Amino acid sequence: MLDISAAAIQKAQARLGAKSELVKWVVSDITEFKTNDHFDLWHNRATFHFLTSKSQIAAYLQIAGRAINNYMVVGTFSENGPDKCSGLPIKQYTEVQLQSQLKKDFEKIRCISEDHITPFQTRQNFLFCSFKKQGIN
Repeated sequence: MLDISAAAIQKAQARLGAKSELVKWVVSDITEFKTNDHFDLWHNRATFHFLTSKSQIAAYLQIAGRAINNYMVVGTFSENGPDKCSGLPIKQYTEVQLQSQLKKDFEKIRCISEDHITPFQTRQNFLFCSFKKQGIN
């Protein structure tokens, strides 16, 4: 699991208890993540929409394109989602926009839109899309 926040990783490790030993934990900004590992499944929930500059998005896409062997799932704010999260600006996506960002290395499998109710009882609309690496069956 990769997260920019060491505190978030510690909280997840505590929730998993002894099973946390089965997970590789990495504290890093995703746009600076360096690895020689390759992943069969890459799950990105609520990270992509925080990448608001072209350079951040390009760095992420380069890392994901190199590191992912098979499948990717992205959960990001939809066009009906908030325009800020935790006080930070975000980028909203339509299905077509997200597919366009990933089309160099990935084919869309399916997208769904879903409302997420926050702990503060606010509604945030997400777009969840699954993709497969170009060239796999």
